[in-house]
Amino acid sequence: MTEHAVRPAAITADSAPPGVPESSATADGGRVAPPPVAWRPLGAVAALVGTLLLATNGGYGYHRDELYFLMLRPDWGYRDQPPLTPAVARLADTLSGGSLWGLRVPATLCVLAALLLAALLARELGGGALAQTLAAFGLGTGAATLIFGHVLLTAGFDVVVWLGIVLCATRALLRDQPRWWLAAGAVLGIGLYNKLLVALLLVGLGAGLLAVGPRRVLANRWLWAGVALALVVGAPNLVYQLSHELPQADMAGAIAENKGAESRTTFLPFQFLLIGPLLAAVWLAGLVGLLRRRPWGPVRALAVAYLVVCVLVLVSGGQPYYPYALLGVLFAAGCVLVAEWLRRGRRRLRALVVGAAYLLNAATSAVIALPLLPVEVLGDTPVPGINITAADSVGWPRYVDQVVRAYDELAPADRAAAVVLTANYGEAGALTRLGADRLPPIYSGHNELGFYGPPPESATVLIGVGVGEAAELRRYFGECRTAGRLDNGVGVDNEEQGVPVVVCHDRGPAWAELWPRVRHFD
Repeated sequence: MTEHAVRPAAITADSAPPGVPESSATADGGRVAPPPVAWRPLGAVAALVGTLLLATNGGYGYHRDELYFLMLRPDWGYRDQPPLTPAVARLADTLSGGSLWGLRVPATLCVLAALLLAALLARELGGGALAQTLAAFGLGTGAATLIFGHVLLTAGFDVVVWLGIVLCATRALLRDQPRWWLAAGAVLGIGLYNKLLVALLLVGLGAGLLAVGPRRVLANRWLWAGVALALVVGAPNLVYQLSHELPQADMAGAIAENKGAESRTTFLPFQFLLIGPLLAAVWLAGLVGLLRRRPWGPVRALAVAYLVVCVLVLVSGGQPYYPYALLGVLFAAGCVLVAEWLRRGRRRLRALVVGAAYLLNAATSAVIALPLLPVEVLGDTPVPGINITAADSVGWPRYVDQVVRAYDELAPADRAAAVVLTANYGEAGALTRLGADRLPPIYSGHNELGFYGPPPESATVLIGVGVGEAAELRRYFGECRTAGRLDNGVGVDNEEQGVPVVVCHDRGPAWAELWPRVRHFD
């Protein structure tokens, strides 16, 4: 047993009122088994959330990241991310015959896995059927969770990886079963193929164990065996990063430079919006409970980990959603406390208040996260400003048609010598996915696509999408004119709305000379 070994009496007293035990002693008499898994209510929650996501998965259109994933060539890694999510995107796209709905099925499966992991975390902390159900329903219908389940993003897989690691760590610490560190290492190794951001979780957990213990775990051979297993499983991706001079570090720097100030400003408000403001009290209670509850002493480091990761993200200028999985851990702990609170006096009134908060939060999150509003009115609502993924999913077919129109207006000789150059991977992906058969070769200098160029020197005519105004491009071409500006027709203000489509002739410098100026990380 560790120095913070959980005693049966303490667990029972804190987890349930007298006469309603949520745990039972194991055969060895020294530890307490967690409550049973509430499969029936969890199945109902999973069916509800899964049905909601599958029913709306085809709404609005492709997200820019999805278009990018489908454009990337198979590889062990990319300059801006590891290979897992693009590989899953290609597989889902192939199996579904190019269906947008089918492409997003893996995202839905990630949400179902995440809500189950949240319920299992609540169970590990002594939560019975009610606490598990509240954790699954609350996290599963949180705004960020629904966004990650609606669009195929790296963040959806990351939440599952982080929650999986935390669940294994919790079992190792609370059950005093250190072999669970091996399972944590296996999940970590797989997670390295999705995002190296999981290193933040390791730093947070390590800092938490150093700060509040149990410190002896840091010398446990099973923990370090788990670390070694993670390195072995993740070795190909790590080798790719090292052999390419750690491009993920360059990418993190670019994000901090371009979006760091905005991210720091919005970080704190977003912590309350990610699951939903109506349920903020739940995860705050979980944070306090993990820090103060004696039976949860062995996993107090989880609360510290969240705080440490928040500080690191703020200092580095990372995205506000990076600590989301740890927020889910705090939420699961809070749901155990809510379930206990509901068993005390005025049960009906308390149940009414809690039920109303959870349902209203779910409804609000669904409107924000999912394509429930008609696209024609979306631009007149605050949703695109709150949920940028919705804004980035609108208008691609219309944008593509406008670029095709500019190409069709060229003389036949100019069409034969033309290429398309876009400012970002979303534009390049949309033109490739929705207009490749109507356009010349498509290039972009954005992130990994910058390494797919330059165009051939025979390309003397340029159709530039968002790469600059005509006056700017005349430095490199003999003649440039603005053929139009992209317009999604529904008034949604996204990154493409209003950008120029410029047609240039008589290129001056060679593409080999121009390309280093075109390539950029963002």
